[in-house]
Amino acid sequence: MEIKRVFVQGAGTMGSGIAHVSAQAGYEVVVMDLSTKLVQKGMNSIEKSLQRSVEKGRISIEEKSSILSRIKPVIDLEEAKGADLAIEAVFEDLDVKKKVFKELDEICPSRTILGSNTSTLPIAALASLTKRPDKVVGIHFMHPVQVMRGVELIRARRTSDETMAIAREFVQKLGKEIVEAVDYAGFIVSRIIDAMLNEAVRCVMDGNKPEEIDRAMKICTNFPMGPLELIDFAGVDIVLHGLETMEKDFGDRYHPAPLLRQMVRAGYLGRKAGKGFYDYT
Repeated sequence: MEIKRVFVQGAGTMGSGIAHVSAQAGYEVVVMDLSTKLVQKGMNSIEKSLQRSVEKGRISIEEKSSILSRIKPVIDLEEAKGADLAIEAVFEDLDVKKKVFKELDEICPSRTILGSNTSTLPIAALASLTKRPDKVVGIHFMHPVQVMRGVELIRARRTSDETMAIAREFVQKLGKEIVEAVDYAGFIVSRIIDAMLNEAVRCVMDGNKPEEIDRAMKICTNFPMGPLELIDFAGVDIVLHGLETMEKDFGDRYHPAPLLRQMVRAGYLGRKAGKGFYDYT
């Protein structure tokens, strides 16, 4: 099967990024969220990103218009009926994603491949809820989607070879590079990165200043961004939730640093809240 139409559920940071790169690669895209306000916010983000590319000379104004014309913003899940590939990019919560997969399984035609952009949740837990477990695959994009070239491709136990081949072709057409990961919580990237981020938070609890921790990792290990800057960028709540998910599978080695929970309770969620380990106000 050849993928021509892509449905993306969730118009947030990740969903809008996936819609953007899919349309830029020539696919017809439908991006859906729960309200007109949310889906329009996603479209505004795509427009701004494309405009930056125009200003930097990477694409022409005509190419920008053409890309945007291939994206249809909607608030009705029934629009998934015409999709060859449906990707969920909703909040990183198992119950939320289970609900989404059940609904997509009912609405989408039998040919449709169901993909999840989850960064931590096992794909098999989602595939088991559908009548098409052979057509369920993990397609984990990195943030920001438009910039990061790597994508984790995750095969659940019942994912077919055909589904993997189609998903691989799709990701490659986006100009991305593929890493195949085994279907354990966190896959490869989140398992390694979140463990490091958690230890950086423990360093703060030990009395180290966030700016010194970040500076150390940048000048001593050549990291482009410090771990605490990265937590603020990704969202303190997102990192906490990822660690909690992996703790269930792997035990105490992923037990979240208490400071993370304290910050989430206080609303210090990072850049999106204006305050995290750093003040963005």
